[in-house]
Amino acid sequence: MNEDTFNMEIRKYLKKVGVTSQREIEHAVAQAIESGKLDGSETLDVSMTLDIPAINLTYSIKGGIELE
Repeated sequence: MNEDTFNMEIRKYLKKVGVTSQREIEHAVAQAIESGKLDGSETLDVSMTLDIPAINLTYSIKGGIELE
C-alpha cells in the first residue's frame, strides 16, 4: 500500500462528502423554512454513517446544527 496515495484518496473522498453534504443540507433547510416546516431558530439533530463493507467498518457520527 502506498501511504501517500491512500491518504490523498481519503482526503479527496472526505472533501467530496463535505461539500456535497453541505449543499444538500443548505438546500433542504431552505426548502423547510420556505414551506413553514422550520422557522429558522431550531437546532437540527444530524447523523452521518460511514460504511465500508470490504473492511467491515460502520461508524456513525452524531451532532447538531444550530440555525440561529
